[in-house]
Amino acid sequence: MPYLTPTATGQSSTDVRLGFGVPGFAHPLVAPAEWAELTRPATPLNWVVLNIANGPGTRPDPHCLAAAGRLRNAGIRVLGHLDMTYGARSFGELVSDAHRFLDWYRVDGFSIDRCPTERAALPEVRRTVTTLRALVDDAYIVLGHGTHPYPGYAESADQLVTFTGPWSDYRWSQVAEWTAEYPPEKFCHFVHGMPRGHLEEALRIARWQGAGTIYFTDRTDRGGLTDPWETMPGYWDELVSRIGPGVSE
Repeated sequence: MPYLTPTATGQSSTDVRLGFGVPGFAHPLVAPAEWAELTRPATPLNWVVLNIANGPGTRPDPHCLAAAGRLRNAGIRVLGHLDMTYGARSFGELVSDAHRFLDWYRVDGFSIDRCPTERAALPEVRRTVTTLRALVDDAYIVLGHGTHPYPGYAESADQLVTFTGPWSDYRWSQVAEWTAEYPPEKFCHFVHGMPRGHLEEALRIARWQGAGTIYFTDRTDRGGLTDPWETMPGYWDELVSRIGPGVSE
């Protein structure tokens, strides 16, 4: 069983309300049904990542602008995808990408993928986040660690992605004890290769571990050869119905 901790919200863990964070679909011309589905009323969406070419791309894309506009008009937060490459990308490159996202797609914040996790990298991540917040009012920042980072990162972002990986790992995953000091709105889990028959179990794990935002899919990465997030899971309608309406921010 997963290692369980209580939440810090005064609720029992099973009462955690869940919403979706969408890691980023394929291009709207490749996945038009997926992008259209996101604007269906009462879908419990917290945010959607816009990722053109591992970032904003080299020129404005009218199809991506239209897709982002429809989401924002529906009151859904759109985040630009920034790849920190575990600290290998320079501060200037990240800020330049952020400017392009804002100029071309009017994003509401940023999802920083492959974010470092160690304590030594925290000052540079803080510097990046502070700069990003200065670029747009009420910028929403998600740090995509994919695992539990040094606790200090929790003070630098609106949300941390503390699990990214296959169902085979998630079902036995452990949550760091320090996360109990924060509400579920602070944490997000991305799980791929998750069979329909384990949907209830996966939702129970997310709630017990105190994650308020999730994305589960039966798509797999085929050993790292494909992107499991490019299309919707085959059980999307069932997943939406299990979480229920009224969670969208």
